Amino acid sequence: MADYRLCAFADEASPMIDGQIEAMKRNGVGLLEIRGVDGVNIADITVEKAKSVRKKLDGEGIGVWSLGSPYGKINIKDDFKAHLDRFRHGLELCSVLGCGRIRLFSFYVDGNTGDTVFDEVCDRLARFSEEAKSARIVLCHENEKGIFGEKAADCLRIHKALPEIKAVFDPANFVQAGEDTVKAMDLLSPYLDYMHIKDALRGSGEIVPAGCGDGSVERLLGVFKKGVLTVEPHLRVFAGLENLEQSGEKSSIGNAYRTSDEAFDAAVSAIKRIINQ
Repeated sequence: MADYRLCAFADEASPMIDGQIEAMKRNGVGLLEIRGVDGVNIADITVEKAKSVRKKLDGEGIGVWSLGSPYGKINIKDDFKAHLDRFRHGLELCSVLGCGRIRLFSFYVDGNTGDTVFDEVCDRLARFSEEAKSARIVLCHENEKGIFGEKAADCLRIHKALPEIKAVFDPANFVQAGEDTVKAMDLLSPYLDYMHIKDALRGSGEIVPAGCGDGSVERLLGVFKKGVLTVEPHLRVFAGLENLEQSGEKSSIGNAYRTSDEAFDAAVSAIKRIINQ
């Protein structure tokens, strides 16, 4: 029997932590993948701010699952020293927030996935890994458009070289990269730690609620039957939608929603329908 825990990037409901807490409680989501706090990227908040956030979350019974960081989302040609220092600050934030994971990336490589670039990617990721190991933090690599690990085969190269780095599987990103998500799951499932719940349409790349696109979310969950699912809505908000509706009518244009809260609720509802069917 499937056994999931729901998590979310609640900064898509509100940039403010109070609004994020409200959205999570409204939807029965108990874990936060923390990415933005009161309009500031998680990597840039102070330790004192993190302590304040932790106190609020603890008071509401919400845990921080992962630091939804931007680490590794720089060009492979960029200076790494300053980026590594920023990463070390993230490890300190993890300690304060009580989370045991950091989501990261494998660098923009301008489409070059040759052996020289691969070696440099692995060298940098290994530096992250060394720092994380001493802090007892699990690093989780996300497949993202434009980075070295955009394609499943290149993600696999990373995990085979650095098996201590786990995988965050994002179906929508693989769809947008032209990958077959089921085949990608077959390759990466031995390294999978958790999933991002985001779906997309092949061709246009438009993000849609889970189960409404070409990410084969239901089939993927047939493989990943237990663990954490982080809802990442990325749905369009069209503030002028209400002007196109008649009184009392509720419509949509494509997958657009009137507010960020409405989009967030729709994204959570979509994955709940799948896992509860």
